[in-house]
Amino acid sequence: MSDTNASEAGRIRIDKWLWQARFAKSRALAVDLVTAGRVRVNGQKLEKPGRAVGPGDVLTLVLGAEVRVLRILACGTRRGPAPEAATLYELIEAAGEG
Repeated sequence: MSDTNASEAGRIRIDKWLWQARFAKSRALAVDLVTAGRVRVNGQKLEKPGRAVGPGDVLTLVLGAEVRVLRILACGTRRGPAPEAATLYELIEAAGEG
């Protein structure tokens, strides 16, 4: 399934979504987050960055010393500015240093 077909079906690859939502500075870094086991979707640890996600899915992200739990609200169509990226998700919980 190509990225285009996934978006049309209301779903998108997790690595692309992490990049568009600005949790990773590049798609390659998003792939690294997933393959390092730092991303869970609906409580399941991911091993492959090609996993499709969509609105309603709950992500748990381990970003350094911080853990964020969020709900995907939209797939997005591009990597826009931070305010636009923030409309793609709802923060449920954040825990960590500081």
